[in-house]
Amino acid sequence: MQVIPSFEFGPVLVLFFAFVIMVFTQLMYTLLIHGKLAFFKEKKVLSEDELPPVSVIIAARNEADNIYENLPFILDQNYPEFEVIVINHQSVDESSHLLNAYQRQFPNLHVIEIARNQHLRPGKKLPITLGIKGAKYDHLILTDADCKPASRNWLRSIASRYTAGTELVLGYGPYTKKKGFLNRVIRFDTAWIAMSYFSMALAKLPYMGVGRNLAYTRFIFNEVHGFKSHYSLPSGDDDLFIQEAAKKRNFRIDLSPESYCYSEPSETWKSWVRQKTRHYSTSDRYQVIKKSLLGIYPLTLLLTMVSFVILMLNSEYRLISLCVFGLLLIVKWWIQAKCMIRLGEKKFAYFIPLWDLFYTVLIPALYYSGEKKRPNRW
Repeated sequence: MQVIPSFEFGPVLVLFFAFVIMVFTQLMYTLLIHGKLAFFKEKKVLSEDELPPVSVIIAARNEADNIYENLPFILDQNYPEFEVIVINHQSVDESSHLLNAYQRQFPNLHVIEIARNQHLRPGKKLPITLGIKGAKYDHLILTDADCKPASRNWLRSIASRYTAGTELVLGYGPYTKKKGFLNRVIRFDTAWIAMSYFSMALAKLPYMGVGRNLAYTRFIFNEVHGFKSHYSLPSGDDDLFIQEAAKKRNFRIDLSPESYCYSEPSETWKSWVRQKTRHYSTSDRYQVIKKSLLGIYPLTLLLTMVSFVILMLNSEYRLISLCVFGLLLIVKWWIQAKCMIRLGEKKFAYFIPLWDLFYTVLIPALYYSGEKKRPNRW
């Protein structure tokens, strides 16, 4: 096998140079973006005496079962001073009765009822806005009714990141581990998205958080006029809002396992695809640079794989292509595995190259297949 090819000009040489460019792009993205999370070191957090009083905001619609299951864990947090505001948005189940019962048990629970009205827009933006207006405190922490904190120190962990100058805190919302391939896909998807938005935030390019574990101040919410610029969209409260509100130094991330908020995953492919389609509905509003950065990784990975397979058919370029690809594989495996471990998904780290390729093919397929079927509901 020839070690160094002759590099004579021709289609194979052009393909090899294209392959090298794709590999270089992959390496730079992995080191400069994902590397931010892999080697992240926590900054100073607030002490016990410095913790601010906080208002927890939960928008709920027909969530009686989840309210019964999860709300007590939120109301029983190990935190000095906090309130929980549940906005019961046009529910027709037993939510009101449950919330009234919990109010008698927990004096720090406050409920805002939104009566049924066919003219109200779908989504969480109206109830969240009403909850913020009714909040007693200026430091806000948002979650969903179907989320359960990983520990009694959830609030303590998130709120301790409200250091001087911090207006936003991005948390992590993984899904509960269950049996089945779909569950593994959902959990990898969630971890990969978290790796992306945490890494981009650390690279001073924040583009989203997750509404089930997100914190910001009333000041920053009012400064960008809440959700006014994208109120017509059902989604956007956790990505378009972040893009408007996040400045270079006014946000932090929280990777502490105590700060996680777990949700129950979809149990069918159809419901998960519908959920993903809803998340994609705001992507057209992203800034060009952030859309480009998010798109360049899967595109260059696919081009890398295609060109690598073709080069393997050419004996002259086979060995050098293997060496270049091997370098890429080792660096990516090292960096991305560290990210997965930081997010508590150690098992995904073992097979990260396979998951990486599978995910890179799956997600664009889901995006384009659902592009013309954007949902307009909660």
